[in-house]
Amino acid sequence: MSSSKRDLVKYRLERAFETYEDALLLATNKKWNSAINRLYYAAFYAVSALILLQNQTSFTHNGVKISFSVRFIKTGLIEVFYGKLYSQLFSWRQKGDYDDLFDFDEETVLPYLDPVKKLIERIGNLIKETLDKTP
Repeated sequence: MSSSKRDLVKYRLERAFETYEDALLLATNKKWNSAINRLYYAAFYAVSALILLQNQTSFTHNGVKISFSVRFIKTGLIEVFYGKLYSQLFSWRQKGDYDDLFDFDEETVLPYLDPVKKLIERIGNLIKETLDKTP
């Protein structure tokens, strides 16, 4: 694996954790729509790092979602729960960004904070395992 690809994978994973921290700040300040957006992007950066690690690329958010499902969820490398979580975040990010007269609330957002963190950590561990085996 080239050092530039390794660096990009690490960068995307770091960005996932940073964006998750942004989501926490937004939730603390009761900015629920923005918190959902940041939770989605935190997961997106982690998933896109994982996909890149497998020498795959996608140029759309839907493509990343499909690739994650096909390559990692259906193969059992990542638990089905996380595939459903990612799909829900994808839908909610679209809804929060593009639907008028719609707002998320505390009861919807707060239960997603811990599972998104665990998804990013799960992907981070898988990436670390892979990078440790790859010269």
